[in-house]
Amino acid sequence: MVTKAKSKEAAPKLRVGVLGCAGRMGRALVRTIGAAEDATVVGGTEPEGSPWIGQDVGAPIGLPDIGSAIDADPRALFERSDVVLDFTSPAVTALHAGLAGATGVAYVLGTTGTSAAEEQSVWAASKQSVIVRAANMSLGVNLLLGLARKAAAALDLDFDADVLEYHHKHKIDAPSGTAIALGHAVAAGRRQDHESVATWVRHGQTGARKRGDIGYAVLRGGDVVGEHTVFFAADGERIELSHRATNRDIFARGALAAARWTRGKKPGLYGMADVLGLAD
Repeated sequence: MVTKAKSKEAAPKLRVGVLGCAGRMGRALVRTIGAAEDATVVGGTEPEGSPWIGQDVGAPIGLPDIGSAIDADPRALFERSDVVLDFTSPAVTALHAGLAGATGVAYVLGTTGTSAAEEQSVWAASKQSVIVRAANMSLGVNLLLGLARKAAAALDLDFDADVLEYHHKHKIDAPSGTAIALGHAVAAGRRQDHESVATWVRHGQTGARKRGDIGYAVLRGGDVVGEHTVFFAADGERIELSHRATNRDIFARGALAAARWTRGKKPGLYGMADVLGLAD
């Protein structure tokens, strides 16, 4: 008698929670997860007093009911999720990271502008939870980080380095987390201490720039999703490495890739280089 081999059972859908689900990035996350076959949105949060509280998670982007109401309780969201995505505010990073650590639920953090104390809370939580932390989750930006580091390592300090970033008028931190990550990549390639060579502002009678400094310039306006350029300029030549984002779906796709990657991983603090297999 011939019997058919049992087909491998499909893995259960990844249960994803979205903090700040009605924000610009939150809506992109819900839309991207909603279109995935292997993941589902199990809930979302908004701050107390939000008009979205009590409405279905799909409502902010006009989707049919997902079957979960938006509420203001992040702990409840962690408790019913396999992984929680956070692109909200530095003010609640410590709270959310603490919940990740307390529940052991995987946590994907894309919030920028965090303080040293807030980053420490993320580090502490990574002892109990899988945490993917990235200033920018797009594939292109992470390739740009690697290219910036390699270019900096190949060039001497006769090449002045600057990072220019341009974002929409609603962005609340400056320079962007991605711009700072690019500056750190340049410093790492040159084997410099970033904080000792970073020039954050140029205004008035600044005098000539110091050899080896890494400068930052910031633009804000309109609905620009995100543009970053690293300049290496020497006498007679200039190298420009650039990335331009035209919609937030690239970040949402990267965040979902990070969420998928957390399955089966040991607690620890990881980055998109780990997710994409680009880590040294």
